[in-house]
Amino acid sequence: MALVVKKFGGSSVADTKRVQNVARIVTEEYKKGNEVVVVVSAQGDTTDDLIAKAHELNAGTPSKREMDMLMSAGEQISIALLAIAIEKMGFPVVSLLGWQAGFQTDSNYSAARIKKIEAERLRAELAKKNIVVVAGFQGLNKYDDITTLGRGGSDTSAVAIAAALRADLCQIYTDVDGVYTADPRKVKTAKKMSEITYEEMLELATLGAQVLNNRSVEMAKKYGVELEVLSSLEDKPGTIVKETVKMEKMLIRGVACDKNVSRISVIGLKDTPGTAFKIFNELGKGKINVDIILQSVGRDGTKDITFTTSQDQSVEALAIMEKLKDSMNYQSMTHDETVAKVSIVGTGMETHPGVASKMFEALYDAGVNIQMISTSEIKISVLIEGKDADRAVTAVHDAFIN
Repeated sequence: MALVVKKFGGSSVADTKRVQNVARIVTEEYKKGNEVVVVVSAQGDTTDDLIAKAHELNAGTPSKREMDMLMSAGEQISIALLAIAIEKMGFPVVSLLGWQAGFQTDSNYSAARIKKIEAERLRAELAKKNIVVVAGFQGLNKYDDITTLGRGGSDTSAVAIAAALRADLCQIYTDVDGVYTADPRKVKTAKKMSEITYEEMLELATLGAQVLNNRSVEMAKKYGVELEVLSSLEDKPGTIVKETVKMEKMLIRGVACDKNVSRISVIGLKDTPGTAFKIFNELGKGKINVDIILQSVGRDGTKDITFTTSQDQSVEALAIMEKLKDSMNYQSMTHDETVAKVSIVGTGMETHPGVASKMFEALYDAGVNIQMISTSEIKISVLIEGKDADRAVTAVHDAFIN
């Protein structure tokens, strides 16, 4: 008997037919004699609809605590509907909210981190031979307030449960049938991978590939949880994510694109020691995640610093920089959200020279201008105009993978 955790995203439970399809997949696993825990996201566009309702009432910035209270409602609907569907099929089932499943988090509302899972309730329900359906994306903090885990948090919920229960497999069901070398909806020549390492998947997820949440991959790697990414709409094998893969390392495993990017430039800073520290220390205190950083060569006693963050955090980042204007006495600040980040990932590039040159040549041939560049041992990222993003991804993908 195996213990399997299955996670279904919003598109997999978007309507009654799809909920029934998920119930079929779950019960087929249960009929094999396996223990099954199911983690479910909110249906379809429920989360976006709830956010829109909040902004109708408060066009400014509603408190993050109250937004978490609101947003957690979507998953509660999903787990109840799925449990009702499974119940109708004659199988034992129980639905649990995040806190009932033992999720304890910190108090960083809207982007909470899981501190631990008290898994006694989960184990007790499994011992009763129940299929356990858990609301993803949510937990409870030390004040007994509901918190949410941020974008893609249901993936993290599923992996956390798999780690806590030492599950044999954690399956992430999406609207694509695995991990591709690029978004198959944008790049027709994208190829599905049978396997990929945690390290490569983590880079792709962090760099904009939306098939898996980066925090979930990080947790899977830490606790050795084997993942499978597959489709809830097609009955075929997916992509296994694990520590090592059997196949010979490809030079490039994937091309990712992130359009949720904001570029902020601070012009005319004093060219003195500690300037960069002061800026990024304040951004860190504000929990702003900074990605690419570019500092110009000093001239006439001044320098410029440009950095990128997500559009979700740009308003807060700009507010922090505005507060620093008097103390740092910089000349001006610019902000651009019409940009995108295109990245290539592959452990094979560690031992192959000329990868950057090949990528830049592909972008040149496609008429795409590069604004910023960032590199590591297994990835190269460039910042470009957002309007060029899809063309750039196709050009780079064709240069390396076809």
